[in-house]
Amino acid sequence: MPGALKIAEDAARRSIRARWWLSAPALVVVALFAVLPLAVIVLYSFMAKGDYGDVKYWQFSLDGWFGVFFERGLFDDSIGLAGAHVSILWRSLKLAALTTVVALIIGFPTAYFIANRPAHRRDFWLFLIIVPFWTNLLIRTFAIQEVFRNEGVMNSLLLRAGIVDRPLQIMFTDLGILLGMAYVYLPLMVLPIYSNLEKFDFSFAEAASDLYANNRRVLWRIILPMTRPAILAGCILVFIPALGAYVTPRLLGGGKNLMLGNLIELQFGQGRNWPLGAALSLTLTAVVMLALLLYARAAAKSGGRAHG
Repeated sequence: MPGALKIAEDAARRSIRARWWLSAPALVVVALFAVLPLAVIVLYSFMAKGDYGDVKYWQFSLDGWFGVFFERGLFDDSIGLAGAHVSILWRSLKLAALTTVVALIIGFPTAYFIANRPAHRRDFWLFLIIVPFWTNLLIRTFAIQEVFRNEGVMNSLLLRAGIVDRPLQIMFTDLGILLGMAYVYLPLMVLPIYSNLEKFDFSFAEAASDLYANNRRVLWRIILPMTRPAILAGCILVFIPALGAYVTPRLLGGGKNLMLGNLIELQFGQGRNWPLGAALSLTLTAVVMLALLLYARAAAKSGGRAHG
């Protein structure tokens, strides 16, 4: 028995070593392209600002973190709230949340419609949803510009129909950024919800209707609770990239309606304040982590209710 036990232990150790060796390439890739860049950003956030960009290596400073929410007066050492940064952070959170809501309002009915088509026609409708992903984000943003600009498709149709007497100013506004991001990230909302609804047993909805439940009650009491995990997944898939969006706010906001991604790029570029840019990047990462934790908590509660 002791000999058999030793053989089993040796076999288990060999199996563990083999798994580590097989995982080594993936671990090296993660370390080089995820952990190491993040560690560099963390170090930069605690270093002093260089005179012409870059940082003063190994010169410790908290000025980067201080500048995230506070600023010093131009003519004295008075400390005040960094109104511009707080405003940009609030705009980023607001537009990301509104983008998620708009994508959900449009995406859920779209997914429900596709899931209710005959099986041989669903691929066609899914194809129409997925096609934008085959196009570069920059090209898609330029395309939406042609719809929203003063001489664009939408304003031209409204003017010809006599609905408005002058073009609506949508470009270079928060509304333009919101609509652009909702268009860009809509497939990220539709796909997880459709994946759930495709497997949904609609006999539950039919049974509720047979028990004299109207369509609204069927939606709120049957369909939405059973698709809540997919809705949460779609919301987090839209909210996180919308929060850190750069290209869409840059083009549709015209450089004056900045979001957090634009502010970070500005600090590493024209602002030449790498420690502040690094601190802002980590602030964005912290907000994303908070959103993921809230999602995990909500998903756990939803799963517990489903099993109950």
